[in-house]
Amino acid sequence: MSVLPHPRYPTPTELAASARALAAARPALCTLRQAGVSRAGRPLHLLSVGHARRAVLVVAGAHANEPTGGSTLLALAERVLGDPGLRDGISWHLLLCADPDGASLHVTPQPRSLLDYHLGFYRPAGPEQPEWSPSVLPADRLPPETRALTRVIDELRPYLQVTLHGTDLGGSWVQLTKDVPGLAEAFAASAAELHIPVETAASDAAGWPAAGPGVHVMPAPGSDAAYPSMPDDARHSTWYHVHRYGGLTAVVEVPMWASDLVDDPAPHPAPAAELRHLAHRLLRDGRTVERVLAEALPRLEGVDGPLLRAARWVLELVPGLAADWTDLPPADTTVAYVGSVDAFGRRLPLRAAAMLLRVLRERGDDAAPPLQDLVAGWSDAFARRFQARWVPLEHQVEHQSRTVVAAALRARALPERPYGG
Repeated sequence: MSVLPHPRYPTPTELAASARALAAARPALCTLRQAGVSRAGRPLHLLSVGHARRAVLVVAGAHANEPTGGSTLLALAERVLGDPGLRDGISWHLLLCADPDGASLHVTPQPRSLLDYHLGFYRPAGPEQPEWSPSVLPADRLPPETRALTRVIDELRPYLQVTLHGTDLGGSWVQLTKDVPGLAEAFAASAAELHIPVETAASDAAGWPAAGPGVHVMPAPGSDAAYPSMPDDARHSTWYHVHRYGGLTAVVEVPMWASDLVDDPAPHPAPAAELRHLAHRLLRDGRTVERVLAEALPRLEGVDGPLLRAARWVLELVPGLAADWTDLPPADTTVAYVGSVDAFGRRLPLRAAAMLLRVLRERGDDAAPPLQDLVAGWSDAFARRFQARWVPLEHQVEHQSRTVVAAALRARALPERPYGG
């Protein structure tokens, strides 16, 4: 994997400063306000452009380790301000960072390699993720970031919510809670022009119907989940909160490092056997990290920070997911799907190891150096296996921005649905 100078991803504070400058420069069109506060008291900022009744809400920073969305929001605001046609009948509302506490803990703003990215890695446990917490927690225990996001949705009643996500290594794909005709063609054209592979069978959308390559539509309620062991269900997330107002959600994923091994629609020669192999490797790697954790736990008495909680939560997912891959028929039988599962299976133990490493390094624990060697080896193997190549940040941002605009314009053409539709 080549090591090149990479642009720096802005922090939530820097995003807010840029948004404040935009609002000051165009006060007739822009407002910046605080939409809530995080658990640690950090502000959640909402930048609004335009005054039309029909609203688009765009959310960045729902996952701390997916930093592209903040840069995309700034580019999108400038695009909307510069094109009156994009404000014709649409107001745009941009939540700059849904999880500023998480963003403060993911400390790789300028990653030069997958190892560099993982040495500062943080992604919260599922119950602490703003979009996903409603799928695993009762309403009275939802974090303030989730409550702020749902309040914004209740206020704006957007016909479209777009949430900006990203993957460390792979391709680009879109998940929709309802189909948007024509979006798949615009998405594919943008990806092709910017040389970003389309992840045609993303494991995140395993078993979902496809509206086109890389564009997946959520199955109807009651459909069987491809991975029944996974504790969260997108149909109970904040993605579905807009449905009570007749809206829909589009999730736009873009890679930091690209791999051309995740866009091959050819049939895999032995998908079930390969998934069993990947499940075995996942269990083996997960147990490796669990052994390090078990050996270190007596020295970590009293430690219960977000990094350790997140590492343990990831490790708890491993046995069930491995059983899903072993016991159930493959949700897809293409080379692309097997490649996506391969990446998923490498990602989970690597993330758990990386977050545990940060805990041990902060305490000067003797287990940290060998664990860092493991993280380095896994990061290098991940990059080599998938022939990782850096996607320039401007391409990541341009592709996300184009996809957001295409979704907004095409969803606007859909008939307005009654609330609850």
